[in-house]
Amino acid sequence: MHYPRGSRAKSPYWDFPKGHIEKGEKPIIAAKRELKEETGLVDIYPIKGFKEKIKYFFNFKNEKILKFVVFFLAETKKEKIKISNEHTGYKWLSFEKAYGKLKFLNAKNILRKARMFTLKESRVNKKTGG
Repeated sequence: MHYPRGSRAKSPYWDFPKGHIEKGEKPIIAAKRELKEETGLVDIYPIKGFKEKIKYFFNFKNEKILKFVVFFLAETKKEKIKISNEHTGYKWLSFEKAYGKLKFLNAKNILRKARMFTLKESRVNKKTGG
């Protein structure tokens, strides 16, 4: 997703969809809700076994905010999405192109871990015939 320059960033940047967990909400449910709100995607299928957590600080209204984010890996057959007003664009990219677009190291690390996970799962499925 392409995020505009604003109160949280001095320049536009590319990053993954993310948001806030509502009270009593489980992380996977929050991820599905945020994905629907930011992209319109509802036909998504989480991939078992991939869950990564990060934490980082950002400045908002001259205050340093600590944010924790849980990332999941999912599939969809949909190619077209409807972006929210939080974003200025989106792209489906190969690993290499996505890695080059991402601004933040923690996002690059998540993408790298997702890539390693999918490669490992692909090898396991070939061996087991799954």
